[in-house]
Amino acid sequence: MTRARKAAIATFKRIDPYVATLLGKITDGKQLMSFQNDEEIFSQGDRADSIYFIQTGRVKIAVVSPRGKEAVLAMLGPHDFFGEGSLVGQSLRTSTAKTLKPSTVFRIANRSMVQALREQSELSEKFMASLLSRNIDLVEDLCDQLFNHSEKRLARVLLKLARLREHSAMTDASIPELSHETLAEMVGTTRSRITHFMNKFRTMGLIDYNGELTVRTELLTDLVLHD
Repeated sequence: MTRARKAAIATFKRIDPYVATLLGKITDGKQLMSFQNDEEIFSQGDRADSIYFIQTGRVKIAVVSPRGKEAVLAMLGPHDFFGEGSLVGQSLRTSTAKTLKPSTVFRIANRSMVQALREQSELSEKFMASLLSRNIDLVEDLCDQLFNHSEKRLARVLLKLARLREHSAMTDASIPELSHETLAEMVGTTRSRITHFMNKFRTMGLIDYNGELTVRTELLTDLVLHD
C-alpha cells in the first residue's frame, strides 16, 4: 500500500468532531455518562437497546469465547461510535465494551438515534462514514491476520493506537501504556512474542518508554510498508 493511500485512509478515519454538535440536537433519549479506567460500559450478552459515542477517553471492544479466551476487536477513541449493532435488530450485545482510561460517552437510545438519522442528513452522512471506516478496519485486520507475521501485525496495532490521538499527524505520538497481554490479544499471538518484539522495537528506536509509550510513527510506518 502506497504512502499516499495510507494517508488518505488515515484522514478518512478521523471522524469530524462536528458530530458531537449534531448529536447535541438530540434532546430525548440521550444521556452523558462518565466511567473510570477499566470499567465496563456494557457486557457481552447484555440487552442491546442503545448506541454510544465517545466524547473523551478510550474504549476497548472485545469478545470472549465459550472457553474464556478474549479477542480484542477494536480500540476506539474520541468521536467514535460503538454498539451500532443495536440499530439493525441485534437484541443482545455480542461484545464487551470497557474503558482503557477515564472516559465520557453519550448513550443514545435506539429510537432517538434512528429519528435523528432520519431528520439530520449531515449526521446520517457522518455516521455512514464512521461505519464504512469501521468496515475498512475490519477488512484490513482480517488481511493482517491472514498474510502478515506477528511482528508486522504488532507494528500496525501500535500505529492504529497512535492515530487515536487528536494530533495523529505528529511524527511521535504518546499513548497510554497497554499490558503485553492486551497487545497479544489484539495481535493474535503470545505475550512472550509481544515482549520480544517490543524490546526489539525499543532497541531499533521505533518506540520509547517514558511514563507513556511513545510511538515513532514515521519510522514504524516505514517498517510496515517496506518489511
